[in-house]
Amino acid sequence: MSRLDGECAWLVTNDILPVDLVTRNRRVAEAALRAWTPVFDWSEAGPGDALYDLAVLTLGHEEHLGDVVVGYGGGVDLEVIRAWWSFRSLVAVRWLVGHGFDPFTAGCEVDVLRSLM
Repeated sequence: MSRLDGECAWLVTNDILPVDLVTRNRRVAEAALRAWTPVFDWSEAGPGDALYDLAVLTLGHEEHLGDVVVGYGGGVDLEVIRAWWSFRSLVAVRWLVGHGFDPFTAGCEVDVLRSLM
C-alpha cells in the first residue's frame, strides 16, 4: 500500500489532482489490494492478479468490460476491476507527467478517475 499512498500524496502535494478525487479513488483502489492467487500476468510479464490484466485491457473503455467478462468466462469481481482502474490511474499520473505525457487528455487516466466518482 505504500506505493499507492506515496503516489496519492504526490498528486495532492503537487496540486495535480483535487484532494476529493484522489481520496475517493484511493478508497476504491483499496479493493484491489486483497489476497489473490497469482497467475502469469501478460501485461507486466510476471505473476500477478488476473483481474489486473482485465482492468488494464479495459482501462478507459468501460463500455467493453461486459464483453471482456463474458469472454473471460466468469469469476470476475467488477468491484476489483474498478479498483485496479483507480489504482493504476493514481500511480501512473506522476510517471506520465514526468515523461511529457498528458494524463488529462480525453479518455486517459484523469478521465478514468473522474468516471469512478
